[in-house]
Amino acid sequence: MLEPCVGAARKKQGWSCRDIPQFVVGYENYQRDMGQMDAGMKNEMFREEEMDDDDESPSERQIVVGICAMTKKSKSKPMTQILERLCKFDYIDVVIFPEEVILEEPVEKWPLCDCLISFHSKGFPLDKAVEYAKLRNPLLINDLNMQYFIQDRREVYRILQEEGIDLPRYAVLNRDPDNPEECNLVEGEDQVEVNGEVFHKPFVEKPVCAEDHNVYIYYPTSAGGGSQRLFRKIGSRSSVYSPESSVRKTGSYIYEEFMPTDGTDVKVYTVGPDYAHAEARKSPALDGKVERDSEGKEIRYPVMLTAMEKLVARKVCLAFKQTVCGFDLLRANGHSFVCDVNGFSFVKNSMKYYDDCAKVLGNMVMRELAPQLHIPWSIPMEAEDIPIVPTTSGTMMELRCVIAIIRHGDRTPKQKMKMEVRHPLFFELFEKYGGYKTGKLKLKKPKQLQEVLDIARLLLVELGQHTDCEIEEKKSKLEQLKTVLEMYGHFSGINRKVQLTYLRNGKPKASSEEEDSKKDGPSLLLVLKWGGELTPAGRVQAEELGRAFRCMYPGGQGDYAGFPGCGLLRLHSTYRHDLKIYASDEGRVQMTAAAFAKGLLALEGELTPILVQMVKSANMNGLLDSDSDSLTDCQQKVKARLHEIMQKDQDFTEQDYQKLAPTGSPSLVNSMKVIENPVKTCDKVYALIQSLTSQIRKRLEDPKSADLQLYHSETLELMLQRWSKLERDFRMKNGRYDISKIPDIYDCIKYDLQHNASLDLEDTRELFRLSRALADIVIPQEYGINRAEKLDIAQAYCVPLMKKIQLDLQRTHEDEAVNKLHPLYSRGVMSPGRHVRTRLYFTSESHVHSLLSIFRYGGLLNEEKDQQWKQAMDYLSAVTELNYMTQIVIMLYEDNNKDPSSEERFHVELHFSPGVKGCEDEETIPLGFGFRPASSENEDKKPNQGSLEDLSQDEPDQALQVSDPINIQRRSPMIRNRKTGSMEVLSETSPTHSAKGCTSHRLFISCSRQSPEIKPASGLGFEGCSMVPSIYPLETLHNSLSLKQVDEFLNSVCESNSEVQAKTMKALSGLFASQSQISLYSPQQPLSSSGSEASLRPPGQPLWHGSIPSSAVSSAGPSSPITESSGLNFSFSE
Repeated sequence: MLEPCVGAARKKQGWSCRDIPQFVVGYENYQRDMGQMDAGMKNEMFREEEMDDDDESPSERQIVVGICAMTKKSKSKPMTQILERLCKFDYIDVVIFPEEVILEEPVEKWPLCDCLISFHSKGFPLDKAVEYAKLRNPLLINDLNMQYFIQDRREVYRILQEEGIDLPRYAVLNRDPDNPEECNLVEGEDQVEVNGEVFHKPFVEKPVCAEDHNVYIYYPTSAGGGSQRLFRKIGSRSSVYSPESSVRKTGSYIYEEFMPTDGTDVKVYTVGPDYAHAEARKSPALDGKVERDSEGKEIRYPVMLTAMEKLVARKVCLAFKQTVCGFDLLRANGHSFVCDVNGFSFVKNSMKYYDDCAKVLGNMVMRELAPQLHIPWSIPMEAEDIPIVPTTSGTMMELRCVIAIIRHGDRTPKQKMKMEVRHPLFFELFEKYGGYKTGKLKLKKPKQLQEVLDIARLLLVELGQHTDCEIEEKKSKLEQLKTVLEMYGHFSGINRKVQLTYLRNGKPKASSEEEDSKKDGPSLLLVLKWGGELTPAGRVQAEELGRAFRCMYPGGQGDYAGFPGCGLLRLHSTYRHDLKIYASDEGRVQMTAAAFAKGLLALEGELTPILVQMVKSANMNGLLDSDSDSLTDCQQKVKARLHEIMQKDQDFTEQDYQKLAPTGSPSLVNSMKVIENPVKTCDKVYALIQSLTSQIRKRLEDPKSADLQLYHSETLELMLQRWSKLERDFRMKNGRYDISKIPDIYDCIKYDLQHNASLDLEDTRELFRLSRALADIVIPQEYGINRAEKLDIAQAYCVPLMKKIQLDLQRTHEDEAVNKLHPLYSRGVMSPGRHVRTRLYFTSESHVHSLLSIFRYGGLLNEEKDQQWKQAMDYLSAVTELNYMTQIVIMLYEDNNKDPSSEERFHVELHFSPGVKGCEDEETIPLGFGFRPASSENEDKKPNQGSLEDLSQDEPDQALQVSDPINIQRRSPMIRNRKTGSMEVLSETSPTHSAKGCTSHRLFISCSRQSPEIKPASGLGFEGCSMVPSIYPLETLHNSLSLKQVDEFLNSVCESNSEVQAKTMKALSGLFASQSQISLYSPQQPLSSSGSEASLRPPGQPLWHGSIPSSAVSSAGPSSPITESSGLNFSFSE
């Protein structure tokens, strides 16, 4: 019985599966096969088409990897996935030992192999496996003798302690089975004493046999007593609560302190000492309910390990001599403790892990056995280990830092309602949550929103019963408050909030919403905000952009969607990617950040766990949030001027052009030409909104469409409310227009055109065209009309962020304890101290506008003297809208060939994309000059995707000998080739396009040296007739800035505003206080672009410490996660 699995190379040569049993499970034929193999006669296996003319003999033989385990394990899905990938190594064959052979045959009759993967599980004869290993002496992936120790928790803890790995405090209670009463255990009501060591409840009781999963946790009486009984998962349960409070009286146990872990356990999976994958799951002790996703799999959260934890992973792997090894970490009180070592175990359901695992194992086997068996295999150099890339200017440099500021994705329209309240219940609520301290209160938590809803319901009931009662709140407003708070059937603080502001003398009458009657005495202004949630389309946009972003990292070219050689993912898994993601405290921004992280790191599963683990959120003290209620004086004045100009009932004059567009921006001038007369245009917009609301009312009266489900579970009723409110608010009682409502009108029509086009309402295109022209003036100009105002307002918003970017670039506040390997333990990783730092800042429109204003008007470069900057400024002033997913990206490179004190050592590039494509007018979008245009010799190279070992052959150069110094100068004419400029966007018409012919776009990302077989993003047409627009490619604004230039510019911008300076320092000190960790390394000096060489290195280190000499750099060659060759062992001592 044979089950063949043929490697990719054989498929290319046209072999059929029956010709070569390569992934063999069988017994009858194994002796014949193995005899043939042992004689080195597996002639048909060598690769004819790749034989050299040199001295390669035709008697090359395959390396046989034997899998010796119980069928349940050897045929499991993860094992099958990994073995299929392992088979793609050209010289590796896999043989699975059948269970009946393992159990019934003597070891002399077991199949032969060169390398053995064997591990214990229930019913496995470990003694026989040890005997076989002695007889045949194969290369052992996991040591067999150590597997006896792994079965005994006492031995596991002993070994961990000897290695100096943190464990919970514990004691061992050994009982004699014949005489269980005689033991050193004293039990009290809320504690036990074991061998004189006292454990207060809660404590954990574990059987000493590791195969016994009946672990009990005992709770103190103050918490209700009883115990939680953990067991092996059965269906959707992993533990059950029991009222039993006394410990077990028979059997031997380990007693240990209970660790408070916020309800998550971290599971770590190593593949050799230099690779570890970690994920968290809900702790089984929490409620015993196994969280499963929509496909019934246990939900696992992606986790990033700290440097300390990576060191622990390395120690566990080496101490237990298990290459493939799983263990459990508890993160509690700022420390990580190992509580269990499981030996051989794989990650489930992670394609990236399967790719990486097969690659690490394959390279390990080839490295050990190829020389002995005279197989012509060279150790693949790490293509991505030192992230060397050709920069846009053509030289080879190392990528050191990527900083991106990104606007959130597509959202539902933001809506708000204001009402004045005076009922005592509202004042009680205001006092309860400390509103009197500042005079303001924000309510977002479900419990708080429930209280507001309860008050609204109560007042409405009273109003219903007594029409003449003393309730001053308007009934219609209370009803709206109730409706909005009852939406979705549950509260999620992320999508609704209530703000209360104390008004000492009541509210001055301002807008059309208010009645004429006005009472004296204090009142509260209640502002209800809802909507503005990230839509499913927004999630897809963010995830796709995350995937596309991988292309910016070396090795990330090729099919960006998780090709095994993906540079960023490899950097990340081997701990040389230091990533932090920050988001403002708005739900849509945080969810965008989580979706982006999911795409960037090829994570799987729901967004919530990713958000919890990966996104540094909360209000970052002004770093990414802006208190929109407190506008600066300058902004107030700008708004007043803007309103005044837009209220003139006449065509724009030359003077108006001067007033409104002093910078002469083409996008503004074009919009003003479309508008001509602002009041007449507002009249048209108002009439179109009236027509729209009457059309929706007619639809509601029609029984066929009354219950129509619109996009994102909105109803026609809610859509009507949205538009009616705009109709009421846009035209005030005095007949003038409220210009501040223009962005909301544009927002709503843009949303409905994209997502609700199937309603086929009349004149929506015209409403979109006019409101867009108005919005293109009002929105950017609210951030300042002339240069001085733009700069002033921008500084008020984003000096703290600029300061943080400056720190990111200087690398002064390096959180050293995060994602690096310890230099002393990094044998086999070429550049352990080097890593790419990525900082992602997700925020809202205001910060993106402000940041761009600072770069444009802050004096970074002189347009007259710098042609590239002039072109960039022309391009930016032609961009009309900073749409969802707008990106500003800063990349820092280091040229190791340049003198450390030279300004040319560090090189900064600035890139920009205006985000998502609009509904129409795509032809009018200004073209930039492309993203990092490829150097000419790269254009014809295509990666060979045939085998796992060719993953990086899309690099243009051959792997260089380690001894050759590298000094590569590339010819890179600044060509704009739309085919090779990364992140190309194509659009296709989707079958679900609306009757109006609005096309659906798909995002295709094409990089320099891109593989031709790109798969289109899937799942983009959903929720009825909606579509996901594509995102404009990144355009390079400038590619030859020095770090010194950028640093001085940021200094001047940040220091010119003293008022903001204090706010900045407060924001940053708060930020770093929350992140401080003990450093593992010698303190590194800040990298500066000037100063002596000595200033660049830690004291007591050789000159090149942390800056590997360029002679060790390869710009190409297939990659392998571990290269433990003797030639690459750098010593880190003098």
